[in-house]
Amino acid sequence: MKILVALKQVPDTETTIRLAADGRSLDLGDVKWITSPYDENALEEALRLKEALGAEVTAVAVGGEKVRPVLQNALALGAQEAVRLAAEPTDDPLAIAQALAGFARDRGFDLILLGNKGFGGDNSAVGPMLAELLGLAQANVVTRLELLDGRFRAEREGALPEVVTAQRGLNEPRYANLKGIMAAKKKTITEVDAVAAAPQVVVAALSLPPARAQGRRLEGAPAAQAAELLGLLRTEAKLI
Repeated sequence: MKILVALKQVPDTETTIRLAADGRSLDLGDVKWITSPYDENALEEALRLKEALGAEVTAVAVGGEKVRPVLQNALALGAQEAVRLAAEPTDDPLAIAQALAGFARDRGFDLILLGNKGFGGDNSAVGPMLAELLGLAQANVVTRLELLDGRFRAEREGALPEVVTAQRGLNEPRYANLKGIMAAKKKTITEVDAVAAAPQVVVAALSLPPARAQGRRLEGAPAAQAAELLGLLRTEAKLI
């Protein structure tokens, strides 16, 4: 069995996000990059199938040199092969799906795994688009996956080959150990030119959410606080 896992590099969720001067992009100067958490679940599922069924796991990422750490981490965790599809960074889901489809087509993958969505973009579109481009069955937001005799069982059934987008809760992603990290440094990341149309998504503007108003501390006895809170919910928040 041959499994392809598509990975996306995203800013660490603890990174402070700042807007760039152009107002249409992010200031990436101090950003720490990680593998998108949902993609970690997809990779973990592939590695478990490797251990259980002897599957061959290939990790792939679309982008520039900066995606190398994501692929190196996949090798450290146990993927046998890593491929970078060289292309200009883009958040256009169709362009990414086209690049992945161009690589995966005719390479005999039985299963293609992706995260349900990528942190940052959150459009949940690459997996379904990839499946449509390849003409494969698909299952999305999967929290449990079982492979049967030439079939799969998730929230619905279909025939292999298929494309699956992983949801958090599908598994608990592993961490790379020192042995895997050192071995990954000696492995080669294959580079293939991405085949995709020019991105059609244009970012017109970005803005940070408004600052939250400072909280209010209620004083007095519990009964008085409850009465005041009830009044605030009715007159200010207008929730009741």
